[in-house]
Amino acid sequence: MAELKDLLQSADWKKEKHVPVIDAPDSAKKGEFLKVTAIVGKEIAHPNTTAHHIRWIALYFLADGEKFPYEIGRFDFTAHGESAQGADTSTVYTHPEAACTFKTDKGGTILASSYCNIHGLWQSAKKIEIK
Repeated sequence: MAELKDLLQSADWKKEKHVPVIDAPDSAKKGEFLKVTAIVGKEIAHPNTTAHHIRWIALYFLADGEKFPYEIGRFDFTAHGESAQGADTSTVYTHPEAACTFKTDKGGTILASSYCNIHGLWQSAKKIEIK
């Protein structure tokens, strides 16, 4: 039986266009808001067509010493060039980039996951230090 953890793929985002790239500071002050951006296709553009697109990005924060992560944002991308006239006939295409802001009193790890309708689930992580 397959498990979700076995389906999450990861790679170097500079060589693989499906990996969600986390852009956030390496450290922040306790209780101050910090901005997190996740983008799929930062170095190598993802096609984002009707036939091949990123459906969503989810961001989580796992505080040091805690068992479960907090979901800090989930972003659905729903315009991929489709229209009543057929695939890729619209001029509206969503770019898979998401941003949110949160604060914490503990350091931890930001986790990002994304879903490509053809290539499945992808993940990445970034450690954040709180001073």
